[in-house]
Amino acid sequence: MTAPRPRWAGLLESAALLTVLRVPALAATSTRGVLPWAPLVGLVLGGLAAGIGTAGAHLVSPLTGAVLAVALLAALTRGLHLDGLADTADGLGPLRGRERALQVMRQGDVGPFGVLTLVLTLLLQVATGAALLSGDGGWLAVWTAAVVARLAMTRTGLPGVPTAEGSSLGRSVAGTVSLPWLTGCIAATLVLAGGAAWLVRGADSAWQLPVAAAAGLLAAELLRVRASARLGGVNGDVMGAMGEVAATVVLLVAATLTQP
Repeated sequence: MTAPRPRWAGLLESAALLTVLRVPALAATSTRGVLPWAPLVGLVLGGLAAGIGTAGAHLVSPLTGAVLAVALLAALTRGLHLDGLADTADGLGPLRGRERALQVMRQGDVGPFGVLTLVLTLLLQVATGAALLSGDGGWLAVWTAAVVARLAMTRTGLPGVPTAEGSSLGRSVAGTVSLPWLTGCIAATLVLAGGAAWLVRGADSAWQLPVAAAAGLLAAELLRVRASARLGGVNGDVMGAMGEVAATVVLLVAATLTQP
């Protein structure tokens, strides 16, 4: 008889894969709860990034705060999502067939497309983060971006989402997310982001973060569609890339909308 899963096992499973947090061995051997609980992991990571970003902005400069926030997220996630972004860029960038693209993505090195995409993405994240942290309540966008990034990854666990050939992670998390659960997580994120912006910046700003969040999710979905067409489905690299793209677009749109 199979032993029952411990309470909060899904959250521990998600933290085991998506962060550097040490968790019990039982949680580290399963991936069932990784994607459903990813938004909550993002809520914690986003809070830490927003906190250090705000501190850096006040103590030194908004640019310093933005660099610290991006660096902290990279450190707390072991750079896995950034690595996925670079590998996905190498796989999707050049004109090559499906098998060759997957082979390139499985290699340990990073090619020119990956390097260029990684550098430009990090520069954009830091630049927009600095612009946001220079204004009142800019930390809310940093926090929101981290949550939306994990929402984008959670979307890949819906039933019917194709998995790229050879992706053990893709197969293990396929179908682990229900549509009502994802819908509830997205709705809660939009409401909380809008409500927080209302409290911090006023009613006129309440719509900005929800719009930025929606734009981030749309950008990640476009990437998923493109990856599925080229690769035959999603894998761990594509999930990480979707998260980074979603976060970057949230920061970009938020920074654009909040400019005076």
